[in-house]
Amino acid sequence: MTNIVFHGAVAMFALLFGASAQAQIYRCLDANGRPLYTDTKVGKCQLIDTGYSSPPASAPIPAPRSSGGSGSASSPSPAAASAPSGFPRVDNVVQRARDQERRDILGDELRIEERKLADLRKEFNNGEPERQGNERNYAKYQARVASLRDEINRTERNIEALRREIGNIR
Repeated sequence: MTNIVFHGAVAMFALLFGASAQAQIYRCLDANGRPLYTDTKVGKCQLIDTGYSSPPASAPIPAPRSSGGSGSASSPSPAAASAPSGFPRVDNVVQRARDQERRDILGDELRIEERKLADLRKEFNNGEPERQGNERNYAKYQARVASLRDEINRTERNIEALRREIGNIR
């Protein structure tokens, strides 16, 4: 998390009280006077006391507690490895309904992305989009063409990811 700028109190609290492996956080000011929260000291920064101290590197990691039973503590049963005993179970009917809802939502997102891609390709016009009135400068036109090309690539990747995610639903 080196040199990531967070603006606002919500981001600061998420950083300070979230599950972070960082032991020290500094509050600095950037060139515009906005606060910069980072894990490395850059210039005149103020150390923030997060109340979190990382465990020493040599501290052993405790083994999981066994729930009793006849098996050895080092080799949990396959059922115990997949879900803890107190973990809530979902009925198959409920899970199928959730999967269908997820499939519907992803399908809607896929249709939106496909429509967006069709519109972008139409506007892109095989690399020669129509020049707009504010593009008298050729560099502006080229920047818009490059931006369209990037947006098309990003949308294609989104479509691939959505199709892959839909394929992964049971």
